[in-house]
Parts: sequence; structure tokens; C-alpha cells
Amino acid sequence: MKMLFRTRFLLVAALGMAGPQVLLAQTSPSAMPAAPPTTGTMPLSLQQAVDYAIKNKSTLLSTRLAEATAAAKVGEIKSQGLPQVNVGATLSDNFKLQKSLVDVGAFGGGASNTTLTATDIANAQGGQTVNLTQVAAPVVALPPQAIAFGLQYAGNSSVSVSQLLFDGSYLIGLKAAKVYTELAKKQTQQAEIDVAEQVSKAYYSTLVARSRLALLARNVQRLDTVLYQTDKTFKAGFAEKLDVDRLRVQRNNLVVEQQKAQRLTELSVSLLKFQMGLSQQQNVQLTDSLGAAVVDAGALRQRLGVASLSNGGVGLGAVPTAPATPGGDNTTTQNRVDQQNALSGGLPPAALGAINYNNRIEFSTLETQQALAGLDLRNRQAGAYPRLVLSGAYGFTGSAPTAGDLFAFRGPDSRNSNGFANQNWFGFGNVGLTLSVPVFDGFRRKYLVQQSRLQQQTIERGFETLKQSIDLQDAQSRTTLINALDVLDNQKANLDLATDVARVTRIKFNAGVGSNLEVITAETDLRSAQTNYYGAIYDVLVAKVDRDKATGELYNQVKK
Repeated sequence: MKMLFRTRFLLVAALGMAGPQVLLAQTSPSAMPAAPPTTGTMPLSLQQAVDYAIKNKSTLLSTRLAEATAAAKVGEIKSQGLPQVNVGATLSDNFKLQKSLVDVGAFGGGASNTTLTATDIANAQGGQTVNLTQVAAPVVALPPQAIAFGLQYAGNSSVSVSQLLFDGSYLIGLKAAKVYTELAKKQTQQAEIDVAEQVSKAYYSTLVARSRLALLARNVQRLDTVLYQTDKTFKAGFAEKLDVDRLRVQRNNLVVEQQKAQRLTELSVSLLKFQMGLSQQQNVQLTDSLGAAVVDAGALRQRLGVASLSNGGVGLGAVPTAPATPGGDNTTTQNRVDQQNALSGGLPPAALGAINYNNRIEFSTLETQQALAGLDLRNRQAGAYPRLVLSGAYGFTGSAPTAGDLFAFRGPDSRNSNGFANQNWFGFGNVGLTLSVPVFDGFRRKYLVQQSRLQQQTIERGFETLKQSIDLQDAQSRTTLINALDVLDNQKANLDLATDVARVTRIKFNAGVGSNLEVITAETDLRSAQTNYYGAIYDVLVAKVDRDKATGELYNQVKK
């Protein structure tokens, strides 16, 4: 029996004000509860959120069911090589016995009789011995006669055993069983990586939204203070009503923005619960904070082989100045370096050729599919091998004119009242070898082998495509992360400047040497800088997740 393993080509796709060189990292994971809580508040670190999602996400549960199904399928195939035992029994009522025409003339000659003469009678009466002679009658031709064989009631019970001794397809199927199970596990790993990516991004989005909401609350409080002081100044006659009205408009706009941020934060939490497979009614408390468990962005830049915009990861620094000496211009050298980077995909010399494709689960999955394709080819080639099966059977058959007589179960020692044997059940048994040798199947096996070879070649071509795709993802994720770090540096510098401008403007306004319009403009610029900064933080976090996925490190982080 052929066992074909068919596979598919599967390829699978807010930090606090801590400074420009830090990114959020994961705190030490703690053990998840055995069962999800239904009341109270669930504390969640990023690692806990990922762990919970891997254990409870419905899509992953479905994937694991598919993995269990694959294991069961492997068990089914293995069972075909074990002894096959069958027990059966039949009972039939032949209410109309089938008749067959029989040539009764084939069983003997014609009729015969004995002739007595008067002399024979006289001799017998005289006490003499008389030898009678038999005279054959002429043969009379008889037509075939309809005769019914068997009795009305019949029964049969037997047990049969068969054992596969040799089948090339089965032996190759045993080798493929382990590879087939491994493929299902890798597909589950791929699904876990996707879930970890989704949960991480949702968690970061919630952190950013929550931190921005807290910042807006502080902005409203600070603006309330300015409005209160301006109102007192207006009542004292040292400010205009227009100044107060401008601040009220500014505050109203800020409150509306705060309300929108509150709803967006709630939506972010709902998205996080959805990605985790958690009930929307369950309250959660994010335990990772924006100022805790941070990673130096300068170290991240060194891993990427790049420096910051000005001095290697320290930030933007001062405003650029002209070269100190005429000979200090290195434009030509820099252009040559930029050209080399462009030709190498933006990778530094130390990173060229350092991509390990085996870190990507997609590459490992494709290798498993290639192994299965090779086994499938061998399996179809093995269809030309002989197949040998050992079989045996033992049982009893019985018949009787009535149902009650059939169930009397009389054996060979049974006798009736006249002393004649009246056995109604008879045993039988057999043992044998069955050898089947395929000779010609209309070239069917030839075309099956041809299909397997083409499938194998398709997978081999897929390796090159996958490598190119991984190279592109690596370059894209690296470029995106570098750009996000540069934007973060820029936005942090802008935030520092906007914060300082707003602080100085408020001091000037309180001292009576600044205008209310300057305060409003400075506060508006500050909020814009804050929004851009938090957006830059989120972009860096998402780019870091994408980078970890592209390099195959995300799954290792999930399994910590």
C-alpha cells in the first residue's frame, strides 16, 4: 500500500522621557497562572503577555490540533506494519436454496436386474445351489437434474491474521513519519513567532498610548496653573481678557485631545487582549514601564554597525560647523563609503555574509519539506518493488435444516439415536504467503515519479527565492531601524529644545516681559514635539521587533 506524504511550499509574513539612547526591554518574566483569572486585575509584563498568548491564542490552539492530527496520521501509517487480526461471524437463512443442474448420468451406467428361470426355481426347491446371474439393462439417457446443495441455515466463524513482511513504500513511509511530525512542529513554531510579533507590537502600542495619556494629564495640569495665574493677573488689571480667553481655548483643545487619547488607550488595551486571546472583560495592568529595564540604543547602533548622526550614538549634538582646516574636508571619502554601503545593501563589512538563514523558521521549514519531497520520490520509486504478506486463518462452518439444530454445535464425536454421526460444524484452517510483483501499470508509476522530481526541483528553486527574500527583509529591517533611531534622536533633541523654550517663555510671561501669545505658541510646539517623540519611540520599538523577526531572534526571545 502506498503511503504518500504530500507537502506544500510554505513561506511564510511608548517609552518615557528617559533619553534618546534607550529602548524598552523586557523585564524578568514571572510564571503565568495555571488558569487565566476571571476576576480582579491580571498583571502583565511583555513576557507574560507573550507566554499567555502562546498558551491560549485560539489560532495557536488550532495549529496545535493540526500538529496532533499529523501525529495521529503518522501512527495510522505505522500501524499498517503491525499484525492485522480480524474476527468474523456470519449467520444466513437460505429460505430459498439455490439449485444447480447436475449430469446424474455421469455417476454410473444404466439399470440392472436378475433373471430367474423355471430350472433355477426347480433346482432351488430340490435343495441345489443356484447361481443367479445379473443382466444389465439398456442404458437410458437422463437429462441434467436440478439439485440443491446445502441446508436452509448456515453459519461461519473465523479469525484471520496477516503480517506485512516486505513493502518498500511502507519502509520509506516509516522514515518519512518523523520528518512529517517535525514539519507540523515547525509550522506551529512559525505561528508562535507571528503571535509573539503581534503581541509585542500591541503591548508597545499600549505602553506608548498610556504614557502619552499621562503626559497630556500633566500638560493640562500645567496649563491650568498658567490659566489660574493669568486670570488672577487679569483681575488685578495687569493682563487682558484676550490673554485669558486664548488660554481657555488652548485648554479646551488640550482636554479634547486628552479625551481622544484616553479612548485610544482603551482601544490599545482591547487590541492587546485580542492578540493575547484574552477576554475583553478581563482587567489587565501592564507592569513594564517606560523608564525600567532599558537597553542602550548606542549598543544597538554598534550591533547594526552604524553611528549616530553626529558622534556615534550620543545624539544630534551641536549645530554642524565648517571644517577647521581646508584640508579637513572628507567629502570624497564619505561618498566612496556611501557608495560601498549602497552596493552592499547597507551592511558594514563585518556584517557582510553573516546572515544565518537557519535562524529563520521559514528556511528550516523549507528544508523539512525538501526532505519530505525526497522521501516521496523514493516512495514512488519503491512502487516497483515486490510486496510480501504472510496470512493465516482458522474457523468453523456449520449448516442445519432448522435454526435450533444449527446452534446445537455438534462436533465430530456426536451421534444420533441410531448411532450414526450427525456432526453439523466443521473446522478449517489455512496459512500462506502472498507475493505481488508489479509488472506493468500503464506507465502510471513513471509519471508519478516525474511529478515528484518536478516537486523536488520546485522546492530547490524555492531556497534561492527564500534566501533573496530573507536578504531583502534583513536589509529593510536594518534600514528601517537605523532610520527610526535617527528620527528618535532628532525628535528627542526637538523635545528638549521645545521644553526649554516653553520653560523660558513661561518665566518671561510670569515676569511680565513676555506675551501670552508666546506662551501659547511655545506650549503648542511642545505638545507637537511630545507627540512626535512618542511616535518616534513606537516606530523604534516596532522596527526592533521587525528586526528581531528578520534575523530569527524573536523566537529565541519568546522561548526565554
